Amino acid sequence: MELKVTRYEIDESGIATLTLDRPGRANSWTGRMHHEIREVCARLDADPAVRVIVLTGAGNVFCAGADFKALDHYVESDHYDPALPLEAATPGYGVRPEFDGDMVWQLGLRKPMIAAVNGACAGIAVALAAFCDLRIAVEDAKITTATAKLGLPAEYGVSWMLPRLIGATRAADIILTGRVILAGEMREWGFFNEVVPRERFAARVAFYAGLLAAASPDAVTVAKRQLWADVLHHDPRAAVERSKELIGELMQRPDYAEGVAAMRERRPPQFGPRGTSSTP
Repeated sequence: MELKVTRYEIDESGIATLTLDRPGRANSWTGRMHHEIREVCARLDADPAVRVIVLTGAGNVFCAGADFKALDHYVESDHYDPALPLEAATPGYGVRPEFDGDMVWQLGLRKPMIAAVNGACAGIAVALAAFCDLRIAVEDAKITTATAKLGLPAEYGVSWMLPRLIGATRAADIILTGRVILAGEMREWGFFNEVVPRERFAARVAFYAGLLAAASPDAVTVAKRQLWADVLHHDPRAAVERSKELIGELMQRPDYAEGVAAMRERRPPQFGPRGTSSTP
């Protein structure tokens, strides 16, 4: 598939940077972008050289939400069309039925995703960032769900994810008012892991991505899927018992032996590509 509105690159440490690339349109969302993101993430998730995916926007904007041409079209339309072809890629599918859908597929990926919010983040882009595993923003980034001002409901699962990230009361503020909120306030609420000045932003994103790239790929995949699976239920005993099963499984893998050896020898571990054995 030829990429027209996204681009990506992979560095030697296994950090893949996926960029929303419509700078002349504030990286606004289209059906084509929806299709390309899924296609690229399927490639990256299957690539053993990739350790972490960083999602960002071209220029100084993350994503301004849906393209206004599409919004205008729906005024005259009698139905909603997500413009996603039937043969679209399905990254993250097959892990749990709950993850087999738009945006939520991000939770099923083997690779962790960092939303590097480098500017305005509106509408559907809030969902895109929310379903990443970590979020870092520039301090002047403006965040808004916008839908209340457009006569629309909460979109693409933000009504499920935001209360889990920041609590129901604050999620209601964001969703029901559609007001613009600065990244710093969202950091205080727990949406962003870090908010930094623009001049430090690239270095801080690279630092976090480097931490994930240096970790055991098997352990990161397993722990990521543990985390989001446990969010779906309220049985702490089941979480403990499943973790014990996984401890036994991962202790049989090379990454565990390497991690122990590195700790004993007081050196950084040198983990190979992700293993081929099953993960949750």
